[in-house]
Amino acid sequence: MAHSNNVTEFVLLGLTQDPNGQITLFVMFLLIYIVTMLGNLLIVVTVLASPSLDSPMYFFLAYLSLMDAVYSSAISPKLLIDLLSDRKTISFPACMGQLFVEHLFGGAEVFLLVAMALDRYVAICKPLHYLSIMNRRVCVLLLMVTWVGGFVHSVVQLVFMSGLPFCGPNVVDHFICDMYPLLELACTDTYFIGLTVVANGGAICMVVFILLFISYGFILNSLKTHGQEGRKKALSTCSSHVTVVVLFFVPCIFVYVRPVSTLPIDKSVSVFFTVITPMLNPLIYILRNSEMKSAMKKLWCRKLITDQI
Repeated sequence: MAHSNNVTEFVLLGLTQDPNGQITLFVMFLLIYIVTMLGNLLIVVTVLASPSLDSPMYFFLAYLSLMDAVYSSAISPKLLIDLLSDRKTISFPACMGQLFVEHLFGGAEVFLLVAMALDRYVAICKPLHYLSIMNRRVCVLLLMVTWVGGFVHSVVQLVFMSGLPFCGPNVVDHFICDMYPLLELACTDTYFIGLTVVANGGAICMVVFILLFISYGFILNSLKTHGQEGRKKALSTCSSHVTVVVLFFVPCIFVYVRPVSTLPIDKSVSVFFTVITPMLNPLIYILRNSEMKSAMKKLWCRKLITDQI
């Protein structure tokens, strides 16, 4: 028997009901979104335009930045519009679309961070075979795996959510359409689906997070055989990766590794990994990577010379 669905739109409560607070948040999130887009697109352009960055690490970094830019664009514009609106609504199809996109790119980023950790492991632990192992075909294959992984994760979430009956209240105590706030509105038992969400989201994040830290432990242990200069360079690169991994996974684990429930702090945690983390990623890689900073300076100097001519 088909489920009844009387809900055609959802009302998002957002982050605050205070008008002054909404204006303050609008200005802050607008600046964050501008920095996010500029920073991530700057990395993409720099990697594409700089021959010196033609290595697997920067290949993955460019796609990480592209994912962050699109992921942020699936969240921030709607958030900014709602902060200036009296009635914050989103249609049912648009809600499902936002859910799909955010989990597609969020899931793909999980697997991309695994690919980046594998790249660093090969580069540091097997430097003589690095280019033969991490050749272009392998990099493209790993990238395809990240997209397939993200797509499967997102489709599973979408299939379960779109099939639920929503026949009662349509007020979502959140600023985005996400699994747990929507599950609380479904007029049916969501226990099994909640377990699926934990397995498809939280458990994957937890397992991948643990595996990544184990891999970085192996990498750090292997640095004992490296010279001081090589050790310093490897530590700088790995510290950037570890910082990004922590910023991405810890909030996700907090939100998704638990039974279906919402906590007052969930919205603040969601702001961190949906809005702030995509801004911090390019800043971390730019500030802590001397090759990236050097390539950006050369690109800027080349542009100035071209403009003068």
